[in-house]
Amino acid sequence: MKIFLYILLNFFSTPADSSSIVPFDVDSLLIKDSIEVLIPSFRGNTERNWGGYGDVSSLKTIWKFDLGEGTTVISRKLGSRTWKGAGWTGQPLLVKEGKDTFLIQGAYDHYLRKINAITGKEVWKYKFDDVIKGTGTLWVNKKAANKENSIIIMQGSRLGTHHYLDTDFVPSLRAISYFTGKELWRMNVELSKSYSRDVDASVLMYNDTAYIGLENSMFIVFDPDPAKAGICDSMLQPEIFEKHILYNEADVKSHGGNIVTESSPALLGNRIYLASGTGHVYGYDLNERKINWDFFIGSDMDGSVVVTSDSCILVTVEKQYISGNGGTFKLDPSKSPDSSVIWYFPVADTSYAGWEGGIIGTAGVNDVYVDENDLKLAVFTGIDGYSYLVRHNLIDSTKYVFGPGNKNKYYRPVLIGKIKTGPSISSPLITENRIIICGYHGIYLYEYDNDLNIIKLDHRPFTIEAAPLLWGNKVFIASRNGFLYCLGENK
Repeated sequence: MKIFLYILLNFFSTPADSSSIVPFDVDSLLIKDSIEVLIPSFRGNTERNWGGYGDVSSLKTIWKFDLGEGTTVISRKLGSRTWKGAGWTGQPLLVKEGKDTFLIQGAYDHYLRKINAITGKEVWKYKFDDVIKGTGTLWVNKKAANKENSIIIMQGSRLGTHHYLDTDFVPSLRAISYFTGKELWRMNVELSKSYSRDVDASVLMYNDTAYIGLENSMFIVFDPDPAKAGICDSMLQPEIFEKHILYNEADVKSHGGNIVTESSPALLGNRIYLASGTGHVYGYDLNERKINWDFFIGSDMDGSVVVTSDSCILVTVEKQYISGNGGTFKLDPSKSPDSSVIWYFPVADTSYAGWEGGIIGTAGVNDVYVDENDLKLAVFTGIDGYSYLVRHNLIDSTKYVFGPGNKNKYYRPVLIGKIKTGPSISSPLITENRIIICGYHGIYLYEYDNDLNIIKLDHRPFTIEAAPLLWGNKVFIASRNGFLYCLGENK
């Protein structure tokens, strides 16, 4: 119940004008049909630090769903590729309707689907113009005029197989009805100095306003309500309140067109934090309505910012455009950027499949799952083939390491375990007693006890780039072999 209330407070916020009278009562719908949005976005909440709950002890296949394959265009020069299944970030969303639960899953065959989580049967599917990589966001629209608009999925995709970077209009962010699978609006991701117009990030919802960083490296604030949408560029598009450019000329000079924003924004206090491929961690002030915090690293960054219970943030760092090692930062954003580093954990510079090293995925923390005085742990998985379990609120004063660029030295956190799990761009998950790690060598399930002994419970050798979702005694995970799996115990 504590977790449900936590999610409700973060995502089901009261409309700004709660006195508005509408002909459709969304609250009555939710209560009458026993509908609960359980996992509404990437990493479950606005702080990106929750991935479900449960104590699953095996990874037996309960069911698998064939997600098929789809074509995507890399560039005019490189041509097209065919990809199977689903990839980064690729985490399913979860909704309970009475006695049933349903997944929302995007895939490389261009389809967004609603799937019965118990039976693995498809309910509906909606086709995008290209492969779907990121994780969607579910929003309960309290002002909806009908059932179709009452729960909305906002989902991004690549730019479109019939589109190129200079195509006039690229509607790679769309809103879909959770109940019918019908399109409600689409957003044009405009051309910028970035070489991408895709959308990999998940929308953050706060006070019925949507916030997202697009791959054109623009931070967009908009109204997701279809009733407020209007025709623009011959498309029904949502009302955009603000646009903030997430790069400067120095970033363009050092990164070229690779100034892509792929991470999902996270909320801490009165700021929304976002890691950008330009090498910056930005803080957008909700009161001032501007970016007023900027921690510059210089590397590419793809993983999302994760909020910890001590009001700090974890940021994963890829090894690209920097000397020194990639790794993970813990920052205290209540301080100035120059004084914000609490620790840095570097990982080996090992290249794999075009990645130069560092950490691509998002870190996992157990803060939401444990009491205030319990051990606070973080886990992150590198391209170097290892997963690292650390005490994120405890510094190892005997370890002093260089940060990115080899310019500054920082403390390192206490290392609990270094686990060989293979190279990965997926985002690991840690609860009060379970660790789930996915990567190119498969999915691993671990248990840890109060003495921090780590025990491997199971392993399945799937090729995985997506993030796992844990619910009860089941794990839901999409693979590059073409299938979405429900793993665990069929209780």
